[in-house]
Amino acid sequence: MTELLSVALRLNTDDFLFSSIVIRHLATKVKGALVVLAAALFLAGCQAETAPAKNERPVQVQRVAFENGGAAREFVGAVRARHETDLGFRVSGKVVERAVNVGDRVRIGDVIARLDAQDLRLQVESAEAELAAATSNRAQAAADHERYATLRERGSAAVAEYDRKKAANDEAEGRLARSRRALDLARNQLDYAELKADADGVITATRVEPGQVVAIGQAVAQLAHRGEKEALVALPETWLAEARQAKATVRLWSDGGRSFVAVLRELSPQADPATRTYAARFTILDADDTVAFGMTATVTLEHNDERAVAKLPLASVLNRGSGPAVYVVEDNGTLALRGVTVAAFTGDSALVSDGLTNGDRIVTLGVQKLEAGLKVRTVEASQ
Repeated sequence: MTELLSVALRLNTDDFLFSSIVIRHLATKVKGALVVLAAALFLAGCQAETAPAKNERPVQVQRVAFENGGAAREFVGAVRARHETDLGFRVSGKVVERAVNVGDRVRIGDVIARLDAQDLRLQVESAEAELAAATSNRAQAAADHERYATLRERGSAAVAEYDRKKAANDEAEGRLARSRRALDLARNQLDYAELKADADGVITATRVEPGQVVAIGQAVAQLAHRGEKEALVALPETWLAEARQAKATVRLWSDGGRSFVAVLRELSPQADPATRTYAARFTILDADDTVAFGMTATVTLEHNDERAVAKLPLASVLNRGSGPAVYVVEDNGTLALRGVTVAAFTGDSALVSDGLTNGDRIVTLGVQKLEAGLKVRTVEASQ
């Protein structure tokens, strides 16, 4: 190319056009060579990027350690009375007085509230007047019956007339009996104008105020009976079977250093529709006056199990339709999916009873994105 360029420069002016054509041709050749060289370098770079070195994936692992299977679980609830009743009037009326407040201690017969008894007194007076009239009528009918009975024995009275007097006497006796019952009922209703406690205990709620008109049976106050005290807690469905066999103890938040032995008395057969938990009542044995209604109580359930279990994080357990399993890191650094038997689940861990051995390294995070046979690099989880 250098020789052609020198020849073109030696040409005279008449051949200037020819030399221009030669120079343009040479420039095209040089540009094509540069383009080919750039393309070759680009392809070489792409090939270097598409074939990177394959690195091992880091995973967090934990060593398996089997321990005694006896597990404990704590549930927070509140202290309640064994018996809690809503007190209400047996008659309707207007409340004129409420004699108790929340927290008051009452005994049997103490007045809780009173109604306006004016109408009830009028009913008593009306029943008394009716009884007096029935008593008088009964006396008259009895005298007539006795008189006609004498005349009949003498043959001076017709049998039909005697029968009428006897029927009138029987009706008078029935009216007198009804009047007595009506008077007793009116007096009872007058007594019902005062709502009285039917047991010793503590008032835990009041639901009416003076001046309010209440219906028959409407709750006026809630009475917690003195006697047995219980801890009311909510249990998840995974602890229903264990709750019946577990050893229960109760500790109060106000006195955490003291505990009481408890016994399961009642377990709801149906879950709460909102929380999906089951209400359980544990009777607190030997509860004294320091255990007050409404206190925060922690119920600890412990069940003795001779099986050894390994406590694993919940995030390490994987279930793809064939049962629970975990990823185990083999000695050569590859992953193996191994099926396990889960004895129970707690709030933050799974208790595995079979499928693993002491010292196995199991993956604790990101198991959903792993596959068996994958080469990994392990990172020990912090304890």
